[in-house]
Amino acid sequence: MARKRVVGFSLGGAILTAACLSYYYRRAGRDEQNRFLQLLDATPGEQIGEVGAGHGDFMLLAAARVGPNGRVYANELDPKRAGELRTKAAKQKLAEIHVIEGAEDSTRFPDNCCDTIYLRGVYHHFTKPAAVDASILRALRPGGRLIVVDFPPRLLLKPWTPKGIPANRGGHGIPQKILIDEITDAGFRLDHVEAHWPNGFYCVVFRKRAAAMVA
Repeated sequence: MARKRVVGFSLGGAILTAACLSYYYRRAGRDEQNRFLQLLDATPGEQIGEVGAGHGDFMLLAAARVGPNGRVYANELDPKRAGELRTKAAKQKLAEIHVIEGAEDSTRFPDNCCDTIYLRGVYHHFTKPAAVDASILRALRPGGRLIVVDFPPRLLLKPWTPKGIPANRGGHGIPQKILIDEITDAGFRLDHVEAHWPNGFYCVVFRKRAAAMVA
């Protein structure tokens, strides 16, 4: 009987822990979405770009803000994932979303197409960051913003470190200082670092340098 109680308590504890974790991650996800929308501050008619749109969650949030008179460029390196994004946009009849297959060294966004470009958990995957940074700079309009959300290297994720990335990353992730140095070297000006970004990530906002605006 005692053994059955132990097993019962163990199973009940595991279920309770799983429920608490599920609630925590849902809450953290909502908190990050709210922070992102507040920071994006997009208005109807703006043109927004997302590099590495993934499953399209943030792409849809951006599209809801810019409306049918705006435009969202959603970039994905994987052709299959890009096709899934197109299907998702078509099902919701969001003609303002334009999905573009990116390349290892380029976003393939049109020049001067975006008021804001953002990346979430994507930058640390770049194998040719300098080339991609240059293509982002070209895609931004004068005064445009670049919002980058990423995370520092994590020991537990080291076995899943992306192949081909620069050796200075230190594993899966990227130190904030290295990210800032690389992007400012590409011609951006550091605007500010957001405080206390959710989920253990950090968020850095850049602007196009005046010299780059004229070029």
